[in-house]
Amino acid sequence: MPEALLNIIVSSEMEAIRIDKFLSLNPEIKTRSRAEYLIQNSLVKVNGHIIKPSYKVKANDHIQVDIPLASPSSSLEKLDIALDIVYEDKDLLVVNKPSGLVVHPAAGHQNDTLVNALLHHTKNLSMKFGEDRPGIVHRIDKETSGLLVVAKNDESHTHLSEQFKNRTITRFYEAIVTGKINPAQGKIISYLARKENERKKYASLRDHKNHIIDNVDLGFDKGKLAITNYQTLAQAGNLSLVKLKLETGRTHQIRVHLSEKGHPIIGDYTYGAKAKEKNLHPNLVEQIKNSKRFFLHAKTLGFIHPITKENLLFEVDWPEAEKKLINLWKLYA
Repeated sequence: MPEALLNIIVSSEMEAIRIDKFLSLNPEIKTRSRAEYLIQNSLVKVNGHIIKPSYKVKANDHIQVDIPLASPSSSLEKLDIALDIVYEDKDLLVVNKPSGLVVHPAAGHQNDTLVNALLHHTKNLSMKFGEDRPGIVHRIDKETSGLLVVAKNDESHTHLSEQFKNRTITRFYEAIVTGKINPAQGKIISYLARKENERKKYASLRDHKNHIIDNVDLGFDKGKLAITNYQTLAQAGNLSLVKLKLETGRTHQIRVHLSEKGHPIIGDYTYGAKAKEKNLHPNLVEQIKNSKRFFLHAKTLGFIHPITKENLLFEVDWPEAEKKLINLWKLYA
C-alpha cells in the first residue's frame, strides 16, 4: 500500500502528553481517532519501537508515522448486495445498515462487510483510516441495525470526525431490555475499558470498593469517558423499550451501560441477557433466539453537512421483522 512517511521530533513543551493526543495536533493527522487507528495498526514508531496509544511522549522522542495514501486495497472485494441508502450526494452518504452486516473488514469478515458493499456502490470513498475501511467515519455493531454516515472524500471525513469528537452529532438509539428500569429515565456515566481476561468485552472501571467510577472530573488513562442518557418509552410484561441519547460513542457503550444497570439488551448474550431471559415466557425467549440479533437500533442521526453546512437529520424505524415483534410484545412507544 502506498504511504507517506512523517517524521516528528517532540519538543520539551509537549512532554508528557499521550501520543494519540499529540499526533492529533499534527495537520497531517488532525483527529485522535485517526491517530489511534495509525497506532493500533503499527504505523507509528517512537525511537524505532511500536507503542500503545497511552504512551506519553518525551522531549526529543523521534516519532515516525506511515500514513496510508488514498487508494483502497485491491485485496478488498466488491460485494453486490442491496443497500438501503437514506441520503447521498457527492460528499457523503447515509445508509440504513441491516442487522447481521459487519461494518468493515476484520478477522473472520474480509469480504462480506458494509465496506465491501460500499465499494460496489461507489468509487468515491475517503481514505482517512486507511485501505481496510474506506469511508467509515463511525461504526455500529454487527447485530445493531440503523443509521451510519459514510464519507466520500477526506475533507468530509475530517469534518464529520470533528463533529463526533466534539459531541455535536445527534444520535438516538432504541433498545429492548429485560425488566423495568428504575428510575424510568436518567444518565449513566462511567469509564469504559477492555476487560483484562476477556479482550473482546468492555466494562466500566471500578474503585477499590467495586463501585463504578462516574466522576467526570477525575479522568483515567485506562478508560474512556462514556455518557448515555436513557428514557423508558414503554413497558410491558418483563420487557422495556428504551430510548438512548449518546453523548459519547465508545465501543459497546450502550450494551455495557444497560447490562451493568441490571437490564441487558435482549439477545445480547455477550453482556448478560441469557441469565435475565430465564424470567421471560418460553415463547418470547424462542422469538428472541430466532431473531439472531440483539435488539439495539440506531434510529436517529443528525449532523452538519461538512461542505454545505446544512443541518441534516435522519430517522429510520426498526426493521419490519423486529417491528412486528415489538408490536406483538405490546411495546408501543
